[in-house]
Amino acid sequence: MSDWKAQAEAWWETSIIDMAPGRIAFHGRPVEELIGTLSFVEMIWLMLRGDVPAHDQARLLESALVASVDHGPQAPSVAITRMAATCGVGINSALASGINALGDVHGGAGEQAALLYARIIAEQDGNGGNVARAAGAIMDQDAAAGRPHVPGFGHRFHDVDPRAVRLMELVEQAVEAGTVPGRHAGAALAIAAEIERRKGRPIPMNIDGATAVIFCELGFPPTLCRGLFILSRSVGLLAHGFEQMQRGERNKGPLPRDALWKYTGKPNAAAGGGETSS
Repeated sequence: MSDWKAQAEAWWETSIIDMAPGRIAFHGRPVEELIGTLSFVEMIWLMLRGDVPAHDQARLLESALVASVDHGPQAPSVAITRMAATCGVGINSALASGINALGDVHGGAGEQAALLYARIIAEQDGNGGNVARAAGAIMDQDAAAGRPHVPGFGHRFHDVDPRAVRLMELVEQAVEAGTVPGRHAGAALAIAAEIERRKGRPIPMNIDGATAVIFCELGFPPTLCRGLFILSRSVGLLAHGFEQMQRGERNKGPLPRDALWKYTGKPNAAAGGGETSS
């Protein structure tokens, strides 16, 4: 093989896909054997992990993806997708606009919760296996560092997030069945108990905290916790973007036309609100 050909082949080296004329295989599995055999959720697992999940693993992953699909136009990513759809862009641009709003504050709490659970488990392993004490120690560290917010708990819209309640029921069942080990679930529940002890009232887990439990229990690293949430939410963004395109509205901004923003700059001289000079 010539040097230039070897260099070209190594340029985008990948273990994910093998492709040549008449041949397509993902992680060594021919695509024609996957089509009609694997579900989309199983295909996601195969692409990210290189193998096919057990049935119960796939069902648990699917439950998390279903739960995160949409949260209405009050969610910035959905509102931005719908606004972009009124600007004459294609469906891909509308989707990308909404996805690009999924950052550390909106959409990233699942990844942050996954990192939190990992720290609790590491602390637990180092302090004799007491998860409650580990959760308290990690919360003390974060408070001392000026990070009092606990990702994955509380919601600005729901007093109790119904999605999280159902997902944690499924996690409990999966632990009992031996599908997942339950350590991340234990860390999350220890955090919930510690929050209630300190505040004197419960702060329920939200969708980010619950999906992070599932993704971590299934062995996905924190970065993929965010990626899987984005993958799920993209379905809702697609639905909203397409619906908005059917309405024929143009240049729809974040506020109705009669509900303008509050101006806090210099007075408008032309309206008699400031001095003028001749």
